[in-house]
Amino acid sequence: MDTNMSEVTRLRNQIEAEYIAAQRGLEGLAEVARHQYITTQMENMDCYHRQLAKLVGEERAIQMVAQVFGTPEEDSDGR
Repeated sequence: MDTNMSEVTRLRNQIEAEYIAAQRGLEGLAEVARHQYITTQMENMDCYHRQLAKLVGEERAIQMVAQVFGTPEEDSDGR
């Protein structure tokens, strides 16, 4: 297996795991702890995103993160 691809897959999976953890954080914990917990998850996602961008480029990394978030991708004309 291509080492670069396995690293890309690992990072994408890490971003997805952090996103799911942040979503679950909305359902529990005290308000202050919830904010702190979700902030940590978002910071972790940012770190993984930066690593991913080094491997696949910024635009592709953004697309991959958007897929994790369930955000529809833009059409080719930017809409």
